[in-house]
Amino acid sequence: MEKACRDCHRIVEGGMLVCKCGSNSMSRDWSGYVAILDAGESKIAEKLGMKKEGRYALKVR
Repeated sequence: MEKACRDCHRIVEGGMLVCKCGSNSMSRDWSGYVAILDAGESKIAEKLGMKKEGRYALKVR
């Protein structure tokens, strides 16, 4: 099951307990999805404040 980080909203796979950002605050209760392929050129990434490529949840509870 996928989880989302409550701090950076990155979606992580399965049994990971710590996000790449260093946070251990993970949630299974998230909604929405955006994939950032080129954070440096993406207007959506800029608007959402995402600086790295990856998969992100739009809302994490």
